[in-house]
Parts: sequence; structure tokens; C-alpha cells
Amino acid sequence: MTDLPDKASDECGVVGVYHLNRSTDVSVSPLVPPALLDLQHRGQLGAGMTVFNPEDPHCLRTHKETGSVREVFRLTHEAKAQAVVREHPGVAAIGHVRYATSGRDQVEYAQPFERNHSRTWKWFSLGFNGNLANYPELRDHLTTQRGYHMVHGVDTEILTHHVAYALRGEVKPPLVDVFSELTETLDGAYNIVFLNADGDLVAARDPLGFRPLCYGRKGDLFAVASESVALHNMGIEEIIDVEPGQMVRVDYATREIHLERFTNPRPHRHCFFEWVYFAHVSSSLDGSTVYDARRRLGEHLARDEPVTMSDDCVVVAVPDTAKPIGDAFAYASGVPSLEGIVRNRYVGRTFIESKDRAQKVRRKYTLLPSVMRDKRVFLVEDSLVRSTTLRDLIHRTRQEGHAKEVHVRIGSPPVIAPCFYGIDMSTLGELFAPHYLSKDYTPEDLEQASQEMADRLGADSLRYLPVESVGPSIGLPHESLCTACVTTQYPTETGSRIYADEISRPDHGAGRAFERTAGT
Repeated sequence: MTDLPDKASDECGVVGVYHLNRSTDVSVSPLVPPALLDLQHRGQLGAGMTVFNPEDPHCLRTHKETGSVREVFRLTHEAKAQAVVREHPGVAAIGHVRYATSGRDQVEYAQPFERNHSRTWKWFSLGFNGNLANYPELRDHLTTQRGYHMVHGVDTEILTHHVAYALRGEVKPPLVDVFSELTETLDGAYNIVFLNADGDLVAARDPLGFRPLCYGRKGDLFAVASESVALHNMGIEEIIDVEPGQMVRVDYATREIHLERFTNPRPHRHCFFEWVYFAHVSSSLDGSTVYDARRRLGEHLARDEPVTMSDDCVVVAVPDTAKPIGDAFAYASGVPSLEGIVRNRYVGRTFIESKDRAQKVRRKYTLLPSVMRDKRVFLVEDSLVRSTTLRDLIHRTRQEGHAKEVHVRIGSPPVIAPCFYGIDMSTLGELFAPHYLSKDYTPEDLEQASQEMADRLGADSLRYLPVESVGPSIGLPHESLCTACVTTQYPTETGSRIYADEISRPDHGAGRAFERTAGT
């Protein structure tokens, strides 16, 4: 694969809003673009919203395009931005920002996906955050056993067909039964926001809780989002996590909020990378704040530091996510943390862009030689997945920054296995660490391999966060986290099967592993 992003990237973000007062006519659509802007870090390839308006014969209207939230909703032009929301009034809405773990960068792949039907309870729109590990089996079953036709060939289309099938029949089923039927077939990570032409809104979280989802209320406003930052910026103070296997539903007729469990509880497996890298630093996920988790990652990283610190040492964090990690590492080590690398905020996240990555890598960062000159620089990064960007930064730190030494410190363990649950690192061959470490590596193996990896990167030394420090840093039990990419312990049957298939192949990395496994 030629355009692999250098760092891991998450797949999407979702939002839902509802005006709960039946006696007043207030449109919620103006709230959607700012909320999606708060989730922009979760996807920049496309954005959109679907609104429900009981006064509109069309019932549901969807606005979506490729590009950033600012581009899709014309936020840089006040009159155009107002026109978009004015043309899409509604008492309820769902929204989505997209990063492509599958599919292309065209507008038809943007979400929400709307499915029209002459019966309003079968007419719905949905947004999807996650990845279906058993996608090939689901696709083949839909096309060969149920006669569905695939147009786009992406997870969200699969999910749309499955919801449509669950709504079959002549009588409207309870929505909790619809989502319960989904769990019988889906393997993977999935957060879903759903809005139908009856005005029913549902937000559901998969039974393992891979991705975050939370909700809250302020007066007549109900809102749900992938991260708490979006709700907090709406003025919602009491924010509640949707439990794994739980759905929150708003009924149009009563405007009441219902919490329902659509599947039996399972051991939680929250993706630990959400705290390390994906989530907004001000968010709180499943009771653990992202900033505090990253700060503790830095503190744990500083423990047992083998390099003796001196007056010529300086810590430089790769912006922006690693900043709390670097600051805490520096404080615990007794050396200054300085901004030696400046990020150009008008260049998109390199890992989340799908084309022209090489140029964006260089344009994304500007180095400050005055901070690094003749210093022993400790370059702190949150994760090391593919190495291209970090290798370039190390080279530039020496050549442009005139650093005396460059020591790399990574605030997470080595990524030694692919992810099949929504992070865009789904092949073994694209990863950096597996070229030096086996899946059963020992501490001695890691010590030896770390120097080999440092040599390959052009650094004087390289240290990772130990796996056993992940849980204490995040503030959750290790067994409640998905750490498959750093331990090879996959929490679902399909994930384990795909990994076994991946390591048995001589052509590691030749295409997405989970897209090669139909029929296995």
C-alpha cells in the first residue's frame, strides 16, 4: 500500500440532538456543525447531518459532502452557513464526521446514509463510528442469502441493509428489538446514531464498548456525541457515558428519553488508543479524563529512564497530542519541556489525510533550532505505528535543529499487531515494530530490539511505555481495555481468526486483512 498514513487514525465521530419541548418549535440544526467541529479530529474526509422536521412532507433531509466541517457547512462564510441550517430545519438531527477505514473519498461515501421508504418507520438515516471485523461474511450473506445489492461496499452500507432487514414486516417493531437483532450478526466496533421519519432518535454502543459515546441534557435540549467535549460546549454539565450494549432513545410522540439494553453485558474492551491519541484532550471517556491519562502516561514513561539527565537536556513533544505526555515526562525527569516543534494548524492531520502524505508531513511541522541547538533532545511522541513521520522529524532535529543527541520516548507500547476494530492499521506488514519484535517478546527482547529500531530511525535511543503501565495511566483496569494491537489478545472471535490468518501469510500487508477473510 503506497498511501498509508504514518500514524494510527480513528474512523469517525457521531452526534445526535433533540428538542424535547413539544409546545415550542425550535430547530436544532444550528447546533450540529459546531458539535461536529468539536469532533473534527476524528475525521476530515467528509461530514454531514440528517434532520427530522414533522412539518416537512419529506420528513428527513440530509446534507453531506466531502471535506472538513468548515467546508461542508460553509462556516467561513456566515451567510452561506446560515443558509445551510435554514434549509434544514428540524426538531431532531444526527451528524457525522468521516475518516475512511473503508471506501473512497467521494460524496456518496459521506454520512449519514439515508434510506428512503414510503412507510415512515422504515425510512431512516444513520451514522456509524467503528469497523465491522466480519464485513466479508456480512456482505456475502446479504448478497447471496437475502438478495441485497451492494453499491458502495462499505461497512455503513452493510449496517444500513441489516437495519432495513430488521425492520421487515407489516408492524413497526420496538427499536430495541431492531438493535438486538443486529448484535446477533455483527462482530466488531460500532457506535450508531439513528433517526427515522417517525422522529425516533437512537444512539447505540456495541456490547464491548470499543468506542466512546456519551449523552446529556440541558433544559429542553438532549444531545449525544462520541466525546464529551461536544456536549460540554453545548453547555451540558451532567454528561453520562452510554454503557456498552446500551442504547439511548428519544421518542417523538412523548419527547421522553429512554435508556434500554439491547444485548447482554459482556466484558468491556475500551480502545486504549482513545486516551493515548484519538480523543480530544478535554474529553472524559468512561470516567477517565483524557488529559489526566496522558499526563500519567508521561509520568510512567519517565520511570526507570536509563539516560542520566543533565543541564543540556530538553524535552520536545511532537504536537499536539503528545504535549501532556512530554510535559509530565519532563517534570518527572527534572528537565525543561520546550516547544521545539511547531505544528502548522492549517495543514490537516497527516495520518487522517488520504493523499499527498509525503508533502504534508514536511509542511505540517516547523522546527525551532534555537531550542534544540547543541542539546540532548528527548523527542516525546504518543505512539509509533509506521515510523515515516518520526524518522523525518529525527533527521530534521539533527540537521535543522542541530541537536547533539536525539532520544525518542513513546507514550504507548510497541504496536505489534493490526487493528480490526476501526483504527486504520489493519495489516501487519505496514507496522514498524513487528519487523523487530515477535508477538511473544520478552523485556530482554524489547531492550535489544529498541536499539535496533533506534538505529533504523536515526535516534540515539528509543524507549516505549511498558504494557503494564497502560491501565494505571488511563485509570481503568487493564482487563477492561482493548490492547490487541500491543498484546495480540483480540477480544472477539473474528479478530483472533483474522490475526491468525495474517501471521500465517507470507505477504503481510498486501491489502486489508479483514477484507481478505470472506469464507474463512
